[in-house]
Amino acid sequence: MPDVQTLVNEFLNQLKKRKIEGSQATAKQTAELLRSVISQQRVPHTNQTTALINAVRAVGEQLIAANPVELAVGNIVRRVLHIIREEDLSLATAAMAGLGVSAASDDEDDVERGENSVLSAAVVAAAARSTLRPPSLQTLLEDTSESAAAPHTSSSGGESDGRSRSVEKGSKSRKLKHDVLEAVNELIQDISTCYEQIAEQAVEHIHHNEVILTLGSSNTVLEFLYAAKEKQRSFKVFVAEGAPRYQGHLLAKELAARGLQTTIITDSAVFAMISRVNMVIVGAHAVMANGGVIAPVGLNMVALAAQRHAVPFVVLAGSHKLCPLYPHNPEVLLNELRSPSELLDFGEFSDCMDSASGTGSLHVVNPTFDYVPPKLVSLFITDTGGHNPSYVYRLIADYYSADDLVVKRRPTTGS
Repeated sequence: MPDVQTLVNEFLNQLKKRKIEGSQATAKQTAELLRSVISQQRVPHTNQTTALINAVRAVGEQLIAANPVELAVGNIVRRVLHIIREEDLSLATAAMAGLGVSAASDDEDDVERGENSVLSAAVVAAAARSTLRPPSLQTLLEDTSESAAAPHTSSSGGESDGRSRSVEKGSKSRKLKHDVLEAVNELIQDISTCYEQIAEQAVEHIHHNEVILTLGSSNTVLEFLYAAKEKQRSFKVFVAEGAPRYQGHLLAKELAARGLQTTIITDSAVFAMISRVNMVIVGAHAVMANGGVIAPVGLNMVALAAQRHAVPFVVLAGSHKLCPLYPHNPEVLLNELRSPSELLDFGEFSDCMDSASGTGSLHVVNPTFDYVPPKLVSLFITDTGGHNPSYVYRLIADYYSADDLVVKRRPTTGS
């Protein structure tokens, strides 16, 4: 198996050179890399959660810095950190439940039983507030269980107790790591099948003889529309070409090849055609914590046209695109500028664009993304179902921990 640092360096190089196309592919490869990091991470007997979190943070900080615009990378890093915390809390809760059962079955001393129940309640409350406070919850549970548990046999004495405790600690260490890896595998599977999960809902939203408008190219939109056609829905699709990259041409060609009635229109014709449209269905680069959407450039204009004519504006996005940050957060880089050559031919305009001396009178700005505020979005369709923009915060609360919004390695302080 390749060294972890080698895998990290290779992935960093791909991110920096923008060699990975699409948020889904980026999210999946990020999750697979973090799975390798966790798998090869040596976990100590104590502070196991801290060790895993620090390892993921160290790698995640590098990945996010390599391509800040690709928010899916940070999303997956935060999802994995949340998984580690959740699995640690689950093991701690199970250990406390076992402690409560053993205390309840011991009817020799009511006083001891009462003390154990109070302790369990206190530790449960602490676990609910935080799973990463020194001393760690798992260490506290290990010490409590060791001091409260009665020896099963008295023949081997202290030596057998020491061996059993050592084995127990090792098994707990392997259990946490195993559970985290299983959860990360489930996350990778969810990312891989997000197109299918979203497409299954198409028949609930697209009906006969409707006209659908979209802009640019999106694999999620492609599979969604094709799934509706497979369910014997007859409808038309208007595709705005998505200048200056004209990704809409690729989507229109693919839709026509799959038998959908497709019409290409210019971006400037959206307002002229929107009155004929029943629904706007688009993809997204990222969905922010306030329900706002970072999407290909031109979609804000489409959203405004849809609002003006009371046309539903529907956004398709896998759960890996849900970002726990707000657009105003300093960690969020909302946009990047692409090459001016996508707009103008340097040969024709070279006399107006003297970049060497800085005296040219013609400047070219070619942004990649638009920001669509939540008030312009009618519905989000994710792999978990349809949701209003006001419900996005609840989804994010299920996927992320507030302690991981800023992914930076925290300095270790000696006690």
